[in-house]
Amino acid sequence: MDPVFKALADPSRRRLLDRLNAHNGQRLRELCEGLDMARQSVSKHLAVLEDAGLVTTVRHGREKLHYLDAAPINAIADRWLSRYDRRRAEALADLTRALEASPMSNDDFVYTTFIRTTPEQLWRALTDPAFTRRYWGIEFDTDWQPGSPMVWEEHGNRTVDPEQRVLEAEPYRKLSYTWHTPTEEWAAGAGIDADTLATLVAERRSKVTFEIEPLGDLVKLTVVHDDFPEGSTMQQMVSNGWPHLLSDLKTLLETGETLPAVPADARGVEVRAPDPAGDARCQHGDASC
Repeated sequence: MDPVFKALADPSRRRLLDRLNAHNGQRLRELCEGLDMARQSVSKHLAVLEDAGLVTTVRHGREKLHYLDAAPINAIADRWLSRYDRRRAEALADLTRALEASPMSNDDFVYTTFIRTTPEQLWRALTDPAFTRRYWGIEFDTDWQPGSPMVWEEHGNRTVDPEQRVLEAEPYRKLSYTWHTPTEEWAAGAGIDADTLATLVAERRSKVTFEIEPLGDLVKLTVVHDDFPEGSTMQQMVSNGWPHLLSDLKTLLETGETLPAVPADARGVEVRAPDPAGDARCQHGDASC
């Protein structure tokens, strides 16, 4: 945690985090605007924040976008709030809640987490029904080849659409596919009303990309969900659902258990309790799961 504390100790770096919190996904020139710092100084501060895991960068063509990542701050809060008096860490807890609760102001969702697992095991967790139904309640029927169709199975329903397809699949490195079609059956299972469903149907289809990067005994997972129209209802829904879903994925891979279920609502990304009837427990490193 030393790099995180070091990064947060500098007021200029905290200001950059504040700017990303207010408007995520900024280019370097945008972050330099209005700052009494040279472009080179801003770049150095961003490098420190990125090394600490507080900023994630994603390339879009020739441009590099910078995104706030609250995961290291969450880790600090978890450690210090669990070991010391809550009131002594109240300011830190408030910061964590503020970072998590503030809605993203752009039309992309980007989330980074670090998981104590292997790229091979994480790939299985993203593609193997034995994993996906435990933390997501969903199974994908596909051969995971670029261009292949995908069938989404959840709540006993199959969502079939030729536009649901695999975009990229580099085992253990990168996976990308188009998002599912919002159907009446899916909406009924997710508790989504007819007006919201009509809004979702009218929106263009988005896509999600998983980038996997090994870091020693950890794996860095970056999830980018994009191609939303401006003011997208689906973007708002998945932005609420992805953090819990990815935390559930991390917990499953590291402990073999999943997080407590959250109430069903219009999240767009379903998070369900494990099936008590019995998917085999998947322990980290157990090649049989």
